[in-house]
Formats: sequence, structure tokens, C-alpha cells
Amino acid sequence: MTSRRAIKKLPLGMGRRRAIIVGAGQSGLAVAAALVEGGLTPQHEFVIIDASSGETSWANRWHSMVLLSDARHSTLVGYPTVGNQRRHLTANEMSRYLADTAARIGVKPLWRTRAIGVERRGAEETTLVLSTSVGDVQTRNVVCATGAASRPRRPQWFSGLDVPGMALHSSDYHDPKQLPPGDVLIVGGGNTGVQLARELNDSHTVTLSVRTPRRRHALAFFPHSSGRYRHLIEGKRQPEPLYTDSYQSLRRDGIAISSAVTSAHGPTVSLADGSTLTPTSVIAATGYLPGDDWLPDHAHPTGHHPTQTTIPGLTVAGMPRFSRPGSDTIHGIHRDALLIARSILDRP
Repeated sequence: MTSRRAIKKLPLGMGRRRAIIVGAGQSGLAVAAALVEGGLTPQHEFVIIDASSGETSWANRWHSMVLLSDARHSTLVGYPTVGNQRRHLTANEMSRYLADTAARIGVKPLWRTRAIGVERRGAEETTLVLSTSVGDVQTRNVVCATGAASRPRRPQWFSGLDVPGMALHSSDYHDPKQLPPGDVLIVGGGNTGVQLARELNDSHTVTLSVRTPRRRHALAFFPHSSGRYRHLIEGKRQPEPLYTDSYQSLRRDGIAISSAVTSAHGPTVSLADGSTLTPTSVIAATGYLPGDDWLPDHAHPTGHHPTQTTIPGLTVAGMPRFSRPGSDTIHGIHRDALLIARSILDRP
């Protein structure tokens, strides 16, 4: 959070805006589209900033990645993609779609501009100060749209790993040629881990480490079932099902399924069943953390108004903790966007 100092620098293109959206991905564009629908003009009444150099995170996913949802459920409401709506877009296609959609909405994100903190300023609590990598700026509304899966989640034991090949998070994996020959341990039994195990099985000896086994469900259920499964009796949230493969299918094709990793020391990985492995390379398909680390500690969900925080004027888009299950999908962000746009338009 910024200190109560005078604003020394006004970033070009950010001054005197009614709202600043932080994040130019699916959530940020959904909010921008809703604001335009509400009558606001991009670059004049609101602006989008993003820390990247000009492309969304989709451009950095592994080359063969295909979205679980089909084209009908992989686009923003009102901005369909061309072609067969039953097909599943690749990560590169998704990246191009978002760039094209930004142009259709009329927004021109300010790239290489990272949000550092935000604080409320003013006796009437109507002014926010957004601290960024290029300076501080005042605005009436700030939208955190930096994504529910923004930062790679690496297990604690990962830092103790020292394998002869490569040790990387799935966010840094691109294709099988990236890894040297030898055994590959993939840690994480979710959809990403299963897909990577399937891809690498043609060129490497693969072991998939699974902490919490997941059942397989038909791909047709996605994205409506994403993040929504709860135990019928206990009511607890269940891990997202597997949609593209099953552990049984992987085993039939020669992929070993092991128990969870508990620790790593140099080249040796210890498992929950007491056994050890010495893989050549390790990929941690252990998910992501939300991009809300720049928000102040006291910015909590209100509990009664989705997307709203305990700081007036600060809203969050696309993060289920601040909204509802499914809001972190590109199809499910629409409701968040409408709520945020309405709050910005109604706020004095």
C-alpha cells in the first residue's frame, strides 16, 4: 500500500480518469466492454493498465495447449469468435482473440505498467490513489482484474530440488524438446498435469504424482461444472474433475501414477508412500495464485455484494473469493463485469 505522500508523477494517459482497470486479460476486457456499453469512453473516462509487454498470459502457455471449453464458452459475451463454435481454441488462438477483442471494444492498454498498491484518500472517501511502476495517480474507481490464476504456485519443497535435467513450473513449459532425454516427474494430478503427461509420454518416461485423485467427467460438462463440485453429504468443495483423460487411461499407455511428493533433497524426491524417485526433470503442475498480491491487507470481500471490497471504489473482477464460483472463467466473468460497471456508473 502506498504511503500518504504527495503524488510526484502523473503517468501519461492515466490522469483524470473515472476508473482505472488493472489487467488487460479476459476480466479487464469484460469490465471495459461493460463500461463502454454503459456509455463511458475508453482512454478518456477509463483506462486499462497491464504489467506485461503487450500480450496476455495465454501467449506464454505450452504450444499444444487447447482450452477445455469450446468456442461458445471461451469468448466474452457479445464478442464471439469466428469459425466453428464447437471447436476448442488453442492458447495462441485465445491470445489473438483477446487482442482482437480489445480493438473491437476500443481500448488501448497501457502496457509495462504494474500496479503496486492502492489506498483511499480524502475526507469523503471518494478518491483512491493507485501506485504503479510509472508513478501514482488519483482516480475514483480501481478495478483489480489481474486474474485468479496469475502467479505460479510452487510447492515449498521445490527449492530443495536439484535434478540433472530441468525443474520448472508448468507455466515455463513449452514443448517436449525443451526437456533433455530421461525420466520426467510431473507433480499435480489435475487437468494440466494429465495433459502434460499425455504429451510427454511419446518422448520421455513419465511419472505423474497425484495428491488428491480426481474422477473423470465428460468434457461437455465444462465450464458449467468448473469449481462447483461439492460433496453431497459433507458439502465440501471437491477438486475439479478431469475432463480430457483418466488415470486409468494413462496407466494403460505406460504412464506411472505415484503418490504425492512430500519433500525433495538434491536429485531425490520423496513420496507419501515412503518411496523415492530420482527423475531427470521435474514439472510442477501445481496451479496458480491469484494476482491480488498488490491489494492492501484490509481489502476484504464485503460478503454481501459480489466484486465489492471493504474499500469504497475498489472492486475485483474474476476472482471467486470476491464473487462466486465460475467467475474466473471467460464465460463466467460477464456477471462480475456488469456488477462492477454498474457500481462505477452509480458511484458519485
